[in-house]
Amino acid sequence: MELRQLKYFLAVAQEANFTRAAELVHISQPGISAQIRQLENDLGATLIDRSGRSAGLTAVGEVALDRARSVLAAVDSLRQAVDEMNGLVRGKLVVGMVTACTITPLFDALSSFHRAYPGVEISLVEDDSDQLVDRVREGSVDLALVGTAGEPPDDLDGWQIVAEPIIAAVPPGHPLAEQGSVTLAELSAHPIVCLPRGTGIRAVLDQAAAALGLTLTISLEASAPGAVVNLAERGLGVAVLSESMVARHEKLRTVTISDVGISAVLALIAAPTKSPALSELLVHCRRSFGEPRREELVPVSGVADGSAVTA
Repeated sequence: MELRQLKYFLAVAQEANFTRAAELVHISQPGISAQIRQLENDLGATLIDRSGRSAGLTAVGEVALDRARSVLAAVDSLRQAVDEMNGLVRGKLVVGMVTACTITPLFDALSSFHRAYPGVEISLVEDDSDQLVDRVREGSVDLALVGTAGEPPDDLDGWQIVAEPIIAAVPPGHPLAEQGSVTLAELSAHPIVCLPRGTGIRAVLDQAAAALGLTLTISLEASAPGAVVNLAERGLGVAVLSESMVARHEKLRTVTISDVGISAVLALIAAPTKSPALSELLVHCRRSFGEPRREELVPVSGVADGSAVTA
């Protein structure tokens, strides 16, 4: 009996079809059929019912399936333990990044990690930050770059990358253009262009408005900060973003929002229980982003940010 035969058996059980199972494990259909026959000969029992149109499991096959899974899981566990002892890292990592947020230190960290541990498969997913937080909690994402607003929950680890207040931005000639600052009550008299719900900037705006009992008119939403800027430049509303998002756009004048005390925060978050691969990736992230100060080594989570910082 060979481990590959158990893998082929699991593939046939999953697909209920020899041809599809062969494609799944990258072997020819006659090859997988021969290996399953050899496994059955070694065990002295038929595992696959070949009498119908699909390849179903026999009663013995059903019992063998759980045992085969346990054997392969034990082998993976053994390999991981040995790799850890040898200082090696293998496996898969799923890294999340808030939509429309280009943060080059994260890419630098992924690049240096990949060079150090080419055996680890890395995948990158984009989503809004509150979805990424949920995915880190459930374990489908290992590490995520998200935006936050307000007090973060204490069930996720991470550290703050940057924090910025939100500001208003308007084109010259707008009624607010000559004001150095504006209150949310004054801002509520104008249509607003902002990032959508599920982003940290929008969460800061909504929380501050709710605390003051104000209703804001969000006339347009765009997931990319650049799109929000472009819409505001054309007079379609007051842009609400972070200062760094507007800094390079000379067609807009920034106006401080005086009564918002919450900052939009960009943070890296990870589940408290970490695989060896994730622990090593965090080392590379700290090198790339810079070591967090002691006061930043606290759980960070919450709602999102569309890109609270320019790289």
